[in-house]
Amino acid sequence: MSSYEYDDACVQAFLEQQLQLFPEEVAETPEEAEAFLEDCLAVVCDDKQEVISYLEEEMDITGMDEDEILKAEEVFAIGDGRYLVVEG
Repeated sequence: MSSYEYDDACVQAFLEQQLQLFPEEVAETPEEAEAFLEDCLAVVCDDKQEVISYLEEEMDITGMDEDEILKAEEVFAIGDGRYLVVEG
């Protein structure tokens, strides 16, 4: 798990999917998106299991199955097997 390392794929995934978590766009450019991710300490997880482990520590996900966890509004699929967790 890494924080503060947001490559182009992370930034693009957030730009494209930000409305799943926020009622309006919080970033319009890649630079704004990267700054926002840094400000809210978004976490990049390498795979599904890392997302689940991280959220077990940070949130109450008792009773949620893997699919529900990965569809949570805070979880953004990057598209390469990694996930971005953004706590709004």
